[in-house]
Amino acid sequence: MGGACGYGNLYSQGYGTNTAALSIFLHDTAVSCVKKGGVRFTINGHSYFNLVLITNVGGAGDVHSVSIKGSNTGWQSMSRNWGQNWQSNSYLNGQSLSFQVTTSDGRTLTANNVAPGNWQFGQTYEGSQF
Repeated sequence: MGGACGYGNLYSQGYGTNTAALSIFLHDTAVSCVKKGGVRFTINGHSYFNLVLITNVGGAGDVHSVSIKGSNTGWQSMSRNWGQNWQSNSYLNGQSLSFQVTTSDGRTLTANNVAPGNWQFGQTYEGSQF
């Protein structure tokens, strides 16, 4: 079980799985997250309801806003559904998908054509990293 950036594996350090408290220093010291691989986009939902789970986010680590672009559309803001699940109510089936992810420190990552035109719900695609 991985811990928060800069804290390592808290489970193996004896904190267990029921620990929910966080140190204020985690949020105030701007510890940058270094992740292996790119930002991952798992596309769930169905036609006219795209629910995208965004994981493995480096840099500040916390996602502030997300936009999606189909190969036949312009950029569209997504709304946070819950956690790191972001939703769009547009019909994007059959289009390659690009994403813009902005973290709390104001940095924006643009992942162009991450999902090909033949993407399927339930699949995960990997872009670049912060």
